[in-house]
Amino acid sequence: MDLEQGNNCDPDGDLPKTVNWPALVVLIIGTFMAVLDGSIVTVALPKMMAVFGVSAASIEWILTAYMLTMGIIMPLSGFLGDNFGYKRCFFAAMALFTCGSALCAVAWNFDSLIIARVVQALGGGLIMPLSMAMLYKICPRERIGTVMGIWGISAMAAPAIGPMLGGYLVLNADWRVIFTINLPIGIIDLLLITRLLGETGLIRGEKLDVRGIVLSTVGFFTLLLALDQSGSKGWADPRIMILLFIAVVSLILFVINELSVSDPILELRLYAIPVFAITSLINWVLQSGLNGAIFLEPILIQNVLGQTALTSGLITFPAAIATGMMMPISGWIYDRYGVRRIAIVGVAITAWTTYMMHTFNALTAFPVMAIWMTIRGVGLGLGMMPLMTAGMNAVPKTLVGRASATSEVSNQIFSSLGIAVLATIMQNREAFHYAQLARSIDVSSAAFYQMQSILRSMAVRLGMGAGAGQGLGISVIYRQVAMMSAVQAIDDCFIVAAAACAIGLVVCFFLREKMPSASQEPSPDSEGKPPVFA
Repeated sequence: MDLEQGNNCDPDGDLPKTVNWPALVVLIIGTFMAVLDGSIVTVALPKMMAVFGVSAASIEWILTAYMLTMGIIMPLSGFLGDNFGYKRCFFAAMALFTCGSALCAVAWNFDSLIIARVVQALGGGLIMPLSMAMLYKICPRERIGTVMGIWGISAMAAPAIGPMLGGYLVLNADWRVIFTINLPIGIIDLLLITRLLGETGLIRGEKLDVRGIVLSTVGFFTLLLALDQSGSKGWADPRIMILLFIAVVSLILFVINELSVSDPILELRLYAIPVFAITSLINWVLQSGLNGAIFLEPILIQNVLGQTALTSGLITFPAAIATGMMMPISGWIYDRYGVRRIAIVGVAITAWTTYMMHTFNALTAFPVMAIWMTIRGVGLGLGMMPLMTAGMNAVPKTLVGRASATSEVSNQIFSSLGIAVLATIMQNREAFHYAQLARSIDVSSAAFYQMQSILRSMAVRLGMGAGAGQGLGISVIYRQVAMMSAVQAIDDCFIVAAAACAIGLVVCFFLREKMPSASQEPSPDSEGKPPVFA
């Protein structure tokens, strides 16, 4: 393949000596919008369900369609960026995302909203891997930790800000506003892209991996759909088993194909680079545990404890602020001292605080919940981005686009896997705790009789009759049993999530203090392929 120089690249492929801060701002805006949209829509689902008159099972497709489309389009980001230029592709992705947002805002029925979400996801799925790849192409490697830390604010803070902002807009405006707010920001960012971003160098002569695209589309679609639907249908459901079978077969063939063709759509041979492989392993484990825990937090606060989405967002918002504040600091530390110590400290804090969240119950004060989540946010800010930076920093410059695509796709899969596994554990443990608590109820105890007496007296005074009071007493008890069993099940899931983080912590000890950069790793061959390690 031939390298074609862009206006950001010199003939030798050297990186700039200074950080292009205006370009960084442009990339942050785009990334923040794409990530925010994944969480802001969630709180508007009940309103949309009422407006369009669809069931709860149907309304979930607003999220599922977005997630599946992102999983399909992400693997193409590296090929598109290398062959057409990362600036052009980023502009097209932002334009698609903005147009999709406009279509969502004017959707006239449920089907049109689903189609609009697919258009939105076609852009949103490309924005994050393209922006990460551009950072590595336009910023000096010696400053990449600080740059990634600042850029990571958008990726890590947006999921926590989304529910709070979405809850406020739905309560005080209209559900369509969660899409229309993207329009002015998207248009401004498109203008800034044309003015502030320079084009990257092109890689000519790559062949389009058609088989890889087909196999990845089928494999990732069926896998993500099975993981998404497993919580409601169960892993033993025939449809889930068929989807998983198709996914496994397709992805096995996909791996074989990617390792045998000269220009794969996902460069799996990057895992031959030890630094990239070990940091990816840590991130996979952390993504599985952390995103599962993030999935459980609103369920505990809203569904079990009966709080609004806005209250849930206010509880989790300080954690987002803490994460955002720590990311540039962790990037600065990484640039000067390496990844090992900062990763160990960050992951240890994350594992410890996730474990402590298993003490949450109906009597836990919301400020206490917020404090623990904020401390965990500090750990996330310290640990996650340096690990990702160290892995990407070991990749040759010509392959950062492929590395970004590979990293984002794998993170998407393991995030979905973590959510699906913890959802299954929660359901099983909830049934277990309900049975245990129900057996512990003693209807012959003095306390039970006293409560029944009080409720019968209240029912008589209200004109309901003594029999109604007795039924009310039993209803109150079993409602409390259901709530307690749900809380205990979620607490069990926090322990499992903490265990996943602990596994990541153990792997962190295998990192070297100063991880080698791409220049220190074995060089790629003449065609830009990853090195082969004996």
